[in-house]
Amino acid sequence: MTTARTYGQMCPLARSLDVLGERWTLLIVRELLLGPKRFKDLVDILPALGPNRLTTRLRGLEDAGVVQRTTLPPPAGVAVYELTERGEGLREPLTSLGRWGLGLPPSPDIDPKTTRVDLIASSVSSAVAPDKLVGLKEIYEMHVGRETFHVEIADGRMRTRSGRAPVRPDLEVACRVRTFLKLILGGTQAVDAVQSGDLQVAVGSQEVVERAFDLMSNTEIDYPVYLGV
Repeated sequence: MTTARTYGQMCPLARSLDVLGERWTLLIVRELLLGPKRFKDLVDILPALGPNRLTTRLRGLEDAGVVQRTTLPPPAGVAVYELTERGEGLREPLTSLGRWGLGLPPSPDIDPKTTRVDLIASSVSSAVAPDKLVGLKEIYEMHVGRETFHVEIADGRMRTRSGRAPVRPDLEVACRVRTFLKLILGGTQAVDAVQSGDLQVAVGSQEVVERAFDLMSNTEIDYPVYLGV
């Protein structure tokens, strides 16, 4: 791929940055890690990027073999962008970077209301050790504030995806953003949240509820940083 800016070094990291180092590029990849997106979806999610720059970034990612255009099957039948196999290879390094970012102190320049729980869930759930997922094949559907996403466990991996589960989930819950953050960042236990009514369970046994949030919880993060939402 030919880029306007390059480090000009035969170094794997430098070459990766030639493709991914432009502002907004990694955030586009971040969104596609959650599932295929229409161009309009990306514009709405990243409004400060703008359609023209988005087009340029997507073209660069296509040229690099990171992103491809496709059409969703019926009944949706819409054109979307999705990650290629090479693009999926960015999942581990980007979610690791996200976990690193969870521990950063708050910044006065960032509005806490921009917090998105699907992105935090993605960073946290991707850190679950594969040995804890052996033999598990489950889907958890989460309705948190205005967001809906699902977490899939299969083949020893735990992934967060946008929208409702594609099949009937093993667990479906609803709660406020603050409750969810406390659940996965170590501020409260699922059993207590259910008993208090802060966590509503539509589908799933108590065992599944506890397992889901035990897997997703990360007590190493200073959760009060995220409770200004």
